[in-house]
Amino acid sequence: MAIQVHLDALLKARGITAKELCKQVGITEANLSILRTGRGKGVRFATLNRICYFLQCDVGELLSFDGNLDQEEAEEHA
Repeated sequence: MAIQVHLDALLKARGITAKELCKQVGITEANLSILRTGRGKGVRFATLNRICYFLQCDVGELLSFDGNLDQEEAEEHA
């Protein structure tokens, strides 16, 4: 997976539950689960901004790029 999501580690480090984050950010638990597992195909910048604001972090702490495109994505760009 090209994009790594570090949401679980940030929640744990700050002692915040996923339910509390959902309530504060205004997203459903289902959508947060998709983001946490990295299964999402996209996320709104506004949502990332709200998550980072609430967790007091930068986007780079929440998401990182591992340098490898998925095989399916690489075929699309070829």
